[in-house]
Amino acid sequence: MNGLIGMGEPTRSILVLGLAAVIDWLVGDPWSWVHPVQVIGAWIDRYRRWVWSLAAPDRVQRWLGVGLALSTIGGAGALAGAIGSLAFKLNPILGLGIEAVMVAACFAGRSLRDAAEDVLEPLAREDLPEARSRLSRYVGRETEHLDRPEILRAVLETVAENAVDGVLGPLFWALVGAGATVIFGWGPGAIAAVALGYKAASTLDSMVGYKDSRHRDLGWFSARLEDHLTWLPCRLTVGSIALISRKPLQVWGRCRRDGALDPSPNSGWSECAYAIALGVQLGGENRYRGQVKYKPLLGDPQRPIEPETVRSALGLTRVVFLGWLCGAIGLLALGFLP
Repeated sequence: MNGLIGMGEPTRSILVLGLAAVIDWLVGDPWSWVHPVQVIGAWIDRYRRWVWSLAAPDRVQRWLGVGLALSTIGGAGALAGAIGSLAFKLNPILGLGIEAVMVAACFAGRSLRDAAEDVLEPLAREDLPEARSRLSRYVGRETEHLDRPEILRAVLETVAENAVDGVLGPLFWALVGAGATVIFGWGPGAIAAVALGYKAASTLDSMVGYKDSRHRDLGWFSARLEDHLTWLPCRLTVGSIALISRKPLQVWGRCRRDGALDPSPNSGWSECAYAIALGVQLGGENRYRGQVKYKPLLGDPQRPIEPETVRSALGLTRVVFLGWLCGAIGLLALGFLP
């Protein structure tokens, strides 16, 4: 206990990051547990309904949208920081555990893997209706009439896009929090505060970052902010995949050319990187609420998408995650540990 009380910030940061990764790998996000994203989502929904009830002019809604983003991100970060700091003061081991759990809640590695396997399992039994039903839990597109190749494409696109939004983006910002803790002396709870702040931005984008008439003004700031916060971790992900796949020039070049055609400044890049690395093609026609939308074709159809392709994509994400984590821990250990 005395060793924990007197630990330096590098040591504490290493323990928080390592424990968070282990918790996400072993436990993930059990459905029966209250998740921070549920709390954040409840706040966003209440704020959204309040704004709609005002029937305010567009300009007012735009400013209220700025308030929504800043209050959500700032509130999530401040609350996480306060909980982590208070818990550490009460008991260092308790503080480490609680902050690690909060950081782990930002990582969606286990959840993404479980979601993919949830759809792949009925596909292995050739039960397409059940696979379509399960897929509808995870994607926004219509799934009722998808055939096997289209189901697999949807799963792989979800894995490729959420690798950044749900796994590597939160890890990047957790590492930023760890770096700030060591360099600027931020105290316990800072890693969770930064990671949950990013998670709040991602949740905002998924709930109000749409261009329909009801969300366009309210969600504009949230959508742009999330794009900016995800820009760097997305490019670092693409660069990492380019190196791991041993196709650095091809992956980066195709992402610059084809990924940039996607309306999102980030999802097209991440999906293109996975497509090139795995030798498959993503994108094409999707249906949303009866409307057909076309996404740019990413990659080349060198081979069909199979369940093992999806698992290979999950494996790529895991390698990048562990590479970043081990690299950061190594820098902390070599450069800052007493």
